[in-house]
Amino acid sequence: MSLFLCPICGGTLNRGERTYICPQGHSYDIAKEGFTYLLPPNQKHSSAPGDDKGMAAARRAFLSKGFYRHLLDTLTDLVLSHTGQSPVLLDAGCGEGCYTSGIFQALAGAGREPRMAGTDISKFALRYAARREKGAEFAVASSYRLPLADRSVDLLLNCFSPLALEEFQRVLRPGGWFFYVVPAADHLWALKEILYDHPYPNEEKEIPYEGFSYEAVVPADRSVTLDNQEDIQNLFRMTPYYWKTPKSGVQRLTEVDRLTIQAAFRIHVFRRENGA
Repeated sequence: MSLFLCPICGGTLNRGERTYICPQGHSYDIAKEGFTYLLPPNQKHSSAPGDDKGMAAARRAFLSKGFYRHLLDTLTDLVLSHTGQSPVLLDAGCGEGCYTSGIFQALAGAGREPRMAGTDISKFALRYAARREKGAEFAVASSYRLPLADRSVDLLLNCFSPLALEEFQRVLRPGGWFFYVVPAADHLWALKEILYDHPYPNEEKEIPYEGFSYEAVVPADRSVTLDNQEDIQNLFRMTPYYWKTPKSGVQRLTEVDRLTIQAAFRIHVFRRENGA
């Protein structure tokens, strides 16, 4: 039985060799990479929403080299200490699946029996995610209309993706955990100094959300050196800066062969309140 629900009727999906199918007979093909498409046309804002092919490839290439391994290690430690023997996990906005796979493998390696799903609106990103981790299931879906049952998830992870609080609260069981990963104030500051004439730090603040208790803010910081243009450009292409950098900044970046950045993150840990 799948963790996913039919986006048309809400019935539980059963996964076959090539399709997902619900009791009402609605079926969804499984792509050769292993993901399915559960984003109805009326929830799409473009023909190919989310990360494009180039951005997804850049993120996969960059993260596969372990530059953000410290974030993954911190997340896996937190997940292991906040879940039981057979947890249900959702990575909402999972991208190319680096963190999804890393967490799943850490749980399995510790003798746990996780059930894990990843959702994203980019089919290009999910092609990489589904190939990376066969133990989890992946679907193209919106975080604002998650194809999962009410109170079905023990732990929800959101890394740099839209904050769909009402949906997160709906799918999390009472007492379940929500990990929200955001950039710290000085994250990628050296990159921004090259791209912009007047860069500004990211805002850092603790915001309580209705229906959740605020448990902790966990840092994950590391200095990372990129010593070639390929890695530097992959980092640039996987950030929002790629879409809003002036041509002068783009040109300056092409002239840099070595760049040391601060890869600084904050993991905000919330717990779903029982009465919510």
